[in-house]
Amino acid sequence: MAEEKKVAETKDKALVEKPKADVAVKKDAAVAKAGEKAVVAKDAVGKSVYGEKKFAKKRRKNFERDKPQDEFEQKIVDLARVTRVMAGGKRMRFRACVAIGNKKGKVGVGLAKGADVTIAVTKAVAQAKKELVDVSIVNETIPHEVYQKTGAAKILFKPARKGKGVIAGGAVRIILELAGVNNITSKILGTNNKVSIAKCTIEALAGMKKVEVKEKKKADYKEAPKVAAKKPLAKKEVKKTEKKPAPKKPTAKKTASKKASEKK
Repeated sequence: MAEEKKVAETKDKALVEKPKADVAVKKDAAVAKAGEKAVVAKDAVGKSVYGEKKFAKKRRKNFERDKPQDEFEQKIVDLARVTRVMAGGKRMRFRACVAIGNKKGKVGVGLAKGADVTIAVTKAVAQAKKELVDVSIVNETIPHEVYQKTGAAKILFKPARKGKGVIAGGAVRIILELAGVNNITSKILGTNNKVSIAKCTIEALAGMKKVEVKEKKKADYKEAPKVAAKKPLAKKEVKKTEKKPAPKKPTAKKTASKKASEKK
């Protein structure tokens, strides 16, 4: 009987301990699953739409910072919508006239068309970079007066003193400011077409005489060594140079008398 009781107790213990072990295994499995879910959640946060947007913004900022800046500034002189009549109807396009310059004597104008405004502007900028002009600038103004006629456009440029400013309007003002001319007087005498005026302005600036400003060497600024002035001699020290009279030649009478005396 005692043995049977022991066997029954052991069975009961086994039955009690088995579910405990199952519960422990289940807990471990639940913890492992929770850990996996946490890792997956972290990855999901890292790969979420908002996370990707943040990283994209950072990348864009770094790219813009590292990107070499273009030395030329650009301004739109004229922007127009043009149409072409085709067999099937009208074709709409955009025409852009863009001026670029570095404000240090280089300027250019480009004219291009495109299906969109941005396309037209980029084409015009590319064309302007190919047709750059060197402008001769002396003391922030032009070296001499210029009169230019291109088609129906007529322009007159005159140099101005420092502080006068750019007296110009429309397309002429844009191009002169991009070229780096700070003091100038101008007058448009012909047509008011912006494209024609821009082309005329570029031709006028390109046709000016180039003046080379000679820089003084550093040696020229050095003062010449001072030479000690010679003191005038005193009156006692001044030597009087008297001219001695030349010896007189004997005349013919004296020579004859000498010969007579010698004969006696």
